Amino acid sequence: MAAKTAQALASEGATSNRHVAIIMDGNGRWAVERGWPRLVGHRRGAERVKQIVRACPDLGVNWLTVYAFSTENWKRSTEEVLGLMKIFRRYIEREAEGMSAEGVRMRFIGGRERLDPKLQALMASIESRTAGNTRLNLTVAINYGGRDELTRAAGRLAQKVASGEVDTPSEADLAACLDTAGQPDPDLVIRTSGETRTSNFLPWQAAYAEYEFTQTLWPDFTPDHLAEILERFGLRERRFGGV
Repeated sequence: MAAKTAQALASEGATSNRHVAIIMDGNGRWAVERGWPRLVGHRRGAERVKQIVRACPDLGVNWLTVYAFSTENWKRSTEEVLGLMKIFRRYIEREAEGMSAEGVRMRFIGGRERLDPKLQALMASIESRTAGNTRLNLTVAINYGGRDELTRAAGRLAQKVASGEVDTPSEADLAACLDTAGQPDPDLVIRTSGETRTSNFLPWQAAYAEYEFTQTLWPDFTPDHLAEILERFGLRERRFGGV
């Protein structure tokens, strides 16, 4: 059976409350293959994020989490890191109005203390500005690493135990200390560019997620690619350890 296009799925009126998480990989490679600087690929990747965000609600995706910058990405060249931070600032500044108009709530996960104060302020501003939106919940992982998140969460939980707020810690108590507290776990994790690693992305939250690895580089990943993956995902039987 031929895969349905994004337009076809949208016309069917998808209503499910899916949470899709994406490891957006391949920006630099996409640019290098064309003889361009890596930052050109990152800028093109940012444009692709906007297209995917707009397509998600019509595809039945109400929660979208994207991996923008990992704790390990600081190892890249100073030029690339500074360029990425500039792209993040511009994206937030330019998209704030559109996010509000389109009903997108934007949040960020990851440690913020290492980020530029101006970027931190922009992040807090758009989180506040879009807090009442419900059409799509967009979470952007910046300076995020799953092990770092779990370490920080364990520290918060230890403080709660020490203060007597928590007696015997449970899974729910730890989950409440994660950056994603209050958000549903992802149903599907997609990684572009052909790599088959999870790269320290949402290790706790994605414990029972389905995974899809595609050869497509992120700047080439279209809403139709997402629609095809969602169609395959819809055919999977998720048992969560049962039979």
